[in-house]
Amino acid sequence: MATTLDQQKLNEFVMKFVGDLGATLHASTVIVGEKLGLYKAMADAGPISPEELARKTGTTERNVREWLAAQAASGYVDYDPANGNYTLPTEQAFALADESSPAYLPGAFRIAAALFRDEPKLIEAFRTGNGLGWHEHDNDLFVGTEKFFRPNYAANLVSSWLPSLDGVVEKLTAGATVADVGCGHGASTIIMAKAYPNSTFIGYDYHRESIEQARKIAEREGVGDRVQFEIASAKEYPGKDFDLVAFFDCLHDMGDPVGAASHVRQSLKPDGTWMIVEPYANQDVQDNF
Repeated sequence: MATTLDQQKLNEFVMKFVGDLGATLHASTVIVGEKLGLYKAMADAGPISPEELARKTGTTERNVREWLAAQAASGYVDYDPANGNYTLPTEQAFALADESSPAYLPGAFRIAAALFRDEPKLIEAFRTGNGLGWHEHDNDLFVGTEKFFRPNYAANLVSSWLPSLDGVVEKLTAGATVADVGCGHGASTIIMAKAYPNSTFIGYDYHRESIEQARKIAEREGVGDRVQFEIASAKEYPGKDFDLVAFFDCLHDMGDPVGAASHVRQSLKPDGTWMIVEPYANQDVQDNF
C-alpha cells in the first residue's frame, strides 16, 4: 500500500534536522574558541578585527576570520559591517570567557565532542550489550564534565545546597569528615574544602587519570594539605564514620546504584548525611519530553 507523505510535516522535520545539524557543526567552533582562548581574548577587547584577534592569540588571521564569521552567524558575537570588526557582548562573555561564571558553557560541547570520538565503542556496545565504562570514554568527557558542572557547584553548593541539609553546615564549620564519591577532577571537593577549612575531605573515583588530575588541581588551589583524592569505587571506598557523603551528578552513571547506596549507609555515622545531586528525570518516557 502506498504511503502518502504529509509535505508540511516532512518540511517541518527537515528544518528541525537542519537546525540540529547547524548546532552540531557549530559545536566544534566553540571548542576551538575555548581551547585557543579566542573568547577570553575578545572579552575585554571591545570591537576587534580578525587581524588583531589573531595577533593576540598567536593564531592565523585567515582561520580566525572564518571563525569570527561563523560566530557572528550563530549569534555568539556581534559584527559591524561598517568597519569589519567583531564584538563579544557582555552576556556572551559571561557564558563563554569567564570560567568562574555560574553560566560558563563551553564544557558542554567538550562532552559532546567526546561522544563523537567514542562512536566506534558505542556501536560495539549496542551490538554486544557489554556496556561502556566511564573510564573507557575519550578524555574530553572528563575535562568537559568538570568545566561544565563546576560553575553550578560554585554558584550553589555552599550558598544553598549544603544549608538545605539539617545540621550539616554546623558540622562542617566545626570540623567534619566528608567523602565526595565519584569526584572526577575534584571540583565539588575543592569548593567544599575552601569553604570549610576545619573539615577533612576525601574525594573518591575509580578513574585513575581523574584522581591524578584532581590532586594537581588541589595543589594549585592551595588545599592539597586538607584534601585527599583516592582511587576507589562507589561500592568499595573505605571508611565507616563519615559525617557527610556526597554524590554529585554521578549516581545515575553507576552500574549498581542500589549497591552504592547500601555502601553509603554503612559508611556513615549514625547521624551522618548522604547528599545526592542528580539531574531531574521522570520514570516514564513521555514525562521527560
